[in-house]
Amino acid sequence: MALKAVHVSDVPNLDQIPENASLALCSSRFAKGVEVGKAAFKTPKFLVIGHRGSGMNILQSPDRRMKAIKENTILSFNSAANYPVDYVEFDVQVTKDGCPIIFHDNFIFSEENGMVYEKRVTELTLSEFLSYGPQREAEKVGKKLLRKTKEGKIVSWSVESDEFMCTLQEAFQKVNPRLGFNIELKLDDHIVYQEDCLVKILRAILQIVLDFAGDRPVLFSSFHPDAALLVRKLQSTYPVFFLTNGGTEIYYDERRNSLEEAMKVCLEGDLQGIVSEVKGIFRNPGAVNKIKEAKLSLLTYGKLNNVAEAVYMQHLMGVEGVIVDFVEEITEAVSNLTKPSEVEEEEMAVTEGGGKEQIGRRLARPQFSQRELSFLLKLIPELIQ
Repeated sequence: MALKAVHVSDVPNLDQIPENASLALCSSRFAKGVEVGKAAFKTPKFLVIGHRGSGMNILQSPDRRMKAIKENTILSFNSAANYPVDYVEFDVQVTKDGCPIIFHDNFIFSEENGMVYEKRVTELTLSEFLSYGPQREAEKVGKKLLRKTKEGKIVSWSVESDEFMCTLQEAFQKVNPRLGFNIELKLDDHIVYQEDCLVKILRAILQIVLDFAGDRPVLFSSFHPDAALLVRKLQSTYPVFFLTNGGTEIYYDERRNSLEEAMKVCLEGDLQGIVSEVKGIFRNPGAVNKIKEAKLSLLTYGKLNNVAEAVYMQHLMGVEGVIVDFVEEITEAVSNLTKPSEVEEEEMAVTEGGGKEQIGRRLARPQFSQRELSFLLKLIPELIQ
C-alpha cells in the first residue's frame, strides 16, 4: 500500500463554511446527540452504531443474520432504526461523474453469459453503478450482483431482503431522521492519491452533507490518514475520527500501525477521536487511558463487538461506543448493562398460607472491584493472541 502525504495547511476551507462555524452550528445540530467543539467530542451515553446499517453481509456464513438484509441500503439503515441504535455506519465512494454513493467494496462483480466481470466502483458513472442488483422500476432487470470473498471466491450476493443501491443524498432524504450517520470515507489502500484528487473527492461528499444533513448528527471516519486530516481541514462543523486496526495488521504507512500512531495523527490534525479494531484495544488496554487523557474519544469495530460480554468490558474500560452487526442483540444487551447498578433481588411468590417462597433471582449487571478489573485487563491480551 502506498499513501501520499498531503500538506493540509495548504488546503483552503470550503467556501460554504465560515472559519468560526464550528461552535455556532454545533449547539443546534448535536443538541440531541453528541457535542463537538474545535477539538472535543462528547457522547452523552454509550453509543451503539449499526455496521453498514443492520449489519454487514458475510454471504458464506452459516449465520443467517449475516445475510438477512442487503448491507449499505436504505432498507438496512431503516431496519436498524427499529432498535435503539444511535448511528449507522456506512462507506461512501464517489463515482466517475462525481456522485457520492454508498458501497463498501472497491470492485463490483457481475456475470453475463457465464463470464464474470469486474469493475472498479469509482470508474463507473452513477447510472452504471445503479444498474447493478434490484432496480427501482419494476419493469427493469438489473445486472446480477456477485461478491468476492476474502478467500478470493466469487459468490452470488444473495440475501433474504434485497434492495437497490443508493446514493448519499438518498440516505439523507429517506433514512429515519433520528439516526446519526457515521460516514466512512472509503479509499483504496493500493492507490496513491494526489492531493487535488483527494480534495475533489472530499468536496463532493461534503457538499451533499452540507446540503442535506440538516439537524442529523454526522461524524466522518477514514483509514486513510491524509483523507481524515483533509476533511478536518475542509470543514469544522462535524467531528472526524481516524480509523485504525490498532496494530493488528501492518501497513506501509506507519501512521496506521498502532494506537500510539493513531493518537499522533489525531493530536497533530486536531481530530476528535479514534475508531479502533476492538482486538487492538484488548491487546493494549493501557492505551485507553492514554487516549482519554489526550481528550480524544474512542470507538471500536470488529467481530468481537457482536459479543455482549466483550462490549460490556469495553464499557468498563472507558470506550465510548461500538460498531456492531447484531443490532438487535447488542442494543438490548447495552440497555441492560448500562442501567444504574441494582442489587440482585430475589423474586418471591406468596404461598397459600400467606408465606413467601423464592421462585428465582433477577440478576443485576456484573460487579467488579478495581482489583478484579485490573486482573481482567491483564488477562484479556493473553486470551486473544
